[in-house]
Amino acid sequence: MYGRDPWGGPLEINNADSATDDDRSRNLNDFDKAALSRPLDETQQSWLLGPGEQKKKKYVDLGCIIVSRKIFVWTVGLILAAGFIAGFVTLIVKTVPRHHKHPPPPDNYTIALGKALRFFNAQKSGRLPKHNNVSWRGNSCLNDGKGDKSGAVLKDLVGGYYDAGDAIKFHFPKAFAMTMLSWSVIEYSAKYEAAGELNHVKEIIKWGTDYFLKTFNSTADSISQIVAQVGKGDTSGGESDPNDHSCWMRPEDIDYERPVTECSSCSDLAAEMAAALASASIVFKDNKAYSKKLVHGAATLWKFARDQRGSYSTGADAATFYNSSMYWDEFVWGGTWMYYATGNQSYLYLASHPTLAKHAGAFWGGPDYGVLSWDNKLTGAQVLLTRLRLFLSPGYPYEQILQTFHNQTSIIMCSYLPYFSSFNRTKGGLIQLNHGRPQPLQYVVNAAFLATLYSDYLDAADTPGWYCGPNFYSTNELRKFAQTQIDYILGDNPRKMSYLVGYGKKYPKQVHHRGASIPKNRVKYSCTGGYKYRDAKKPNPNTIIGAMVAGPDKHDGFHDVRTNYNYTEPTLAGNAGLVAALVALSGDQTAATKIDKNTIFSAVPPMFPTPPPPPAPWKP
Repeated sequence: MYGRDPWGGPLEINNADSATDDDRSRNLNDFDKAALSRPLDETQQSWLLGPGEQKKKKYVDLGCIIVSRKIFVWTVGLILAAGFIAGFVTLIVKTVPRHHKHPPPPDNYTIALGKALRFFNAQKSGRLPKHNNVSWRGNSCLNDGKGDKSGAVLKDLVGGYYDAGDAIKFHFPKAFAMTMLSWSVIEYSAKYEAAGELNHVKEIIKWGTDYFLKTFNSTADSISQIVAQVGKGDTSGGESDPNDHSCWMRPEDIDYERPVTECSSCSDLAAEMAAALASASIVFKDNKAYSKKLVHGAATLWKFARDQRGSYSTGADAATFYNSSMYWDEFVWGGTWMYYATGNQSYLYLASHPTLAKHAGAFWGGPDYGVLSWDNKLTGAQVLLTRLRLFLSPGYPYEQILQTFHNQTSIIMCSYLPYFSSFNRTKGGLIQLNHGRPQPLQYVVNAAFLATLYSDYLDAADTPGWYCGPNFYSTNELRKFAQTQIDYILGDNPRKMSYLVGYGKKYPKQVHHRGASIPKNRVKYSCTGGYKYRDAKKPNPNTIIGAMVAGPDKHDGFHDVRTNYNYTEPTLAGNAGLVAALVALSGDQTAATKIDKNTIFSAVPPMFPTPPPPPAPWKP
């Protein structure tokens, strides 16, 4: 029988008990020697020696707890290592130069917008604010109204804006300019904010509306006259009658009399001023006291316009410069703004009345149909009323006439496109909205603003375009039209000339502007003493940044000559349209919302009555 030898090798066991004790002892001795002749492994040693002596664990007493010394050492080591790594990473982060993600540079329209707004700072009259930011301008005409000998009732007419390159304050185009600026702020306040110009443009508007509140008794509910003009432009009197056109002087040096022109039947002027105050009241709606003051003044002017019918320019000095063709369009325009400012449907009823629209020329067209200007606001009013239909849809009894205005607006937008022959274009691509007459740019910028705005209206209404006859055009066509026209003004034209002073490398240097052409050298030049600067062939000593000049002729030609105002004179109305067009085109055009749909409707009550609450649940 064989068994397993735990010491290695086989072990034979003999069942026969024949061996002697000596033999057994001898065999065991031999066995022990054989077993111990090889080293033993740990297991085998454990069998022989039994369990070994275990090491005694060491502990650390932390007061509140006792932990193993080994665990304690590892924990402290890990904490120190983590702290070292964190400090090393922090050191690297602080010492390695960081690359910040800078915002994208402003687009060309935003850059031009900032410059165009500065023109209004250069046109301010009265005691200037400290932050006016036009170094060569100072306080001027601080006696306007006080020294008038014509018997004018209102004696404090300090402030406001000079109209153009002279020092006359024409209230008719100035009111239109303020309305256009307010309209652009109401629609595009977010874009102004993004450009950093919102407070600036609001300050410009308030400078104008503060002045307008001086031109009539704004605290009264009913008035009998308003101021139409300060200063005089008639040069028929020659040198014996120094005035704002016969003299070439800095506004700060004016020492001649500045007459005040009042009117007692001037519906066009009063309705336009009402539009200016009403639209501004929406701009300043967060300033409740001032907004309420503007609304009250607008209501007073509107009542005067409706009661005292007549044209402000009839037989007046302004007829030579800003003659008004009618007042019906101001009724539609002003009535629309009064409705938006007050929510009173009586204004909407009047503004949308078919008879009034017919008198304003809404249905008969004509060569200047669709041209928004300081004289004719019908196109702007139709766009505003189309807005009402697109977003509020007031229904009966306004739907039919609003649909007509909507259709007319669509036709006007078609007329702007190059596929139609309503208006000619120069070889360089400038649309001739005034049919080749001088000073074209003021009309072009207004059309660019309306086209961009209308395209944004359609986009906001989820409408991809509109029809011109059987053909469908996307809203991108309107934006493309606006961009090509504004790009032309900014230098993309045959002469590579920017018609915005201070923008680009090449722009007009002899702007027709008294303040810009006479150096600020502490010398007071007389009425005729400034002629040498008017007739000089050198560039103006002062750059009137942001001024949009009158523009090129129908052949894309331009003469940078100071005495030729048809090319080189800027105006308030022209720059207001430019500002509106620039802000509409500026910024991110991929944004989902480009206009502010609701602010203009802030004062408009719900068109339809609130539905009654549902009945109480039925109980058995």
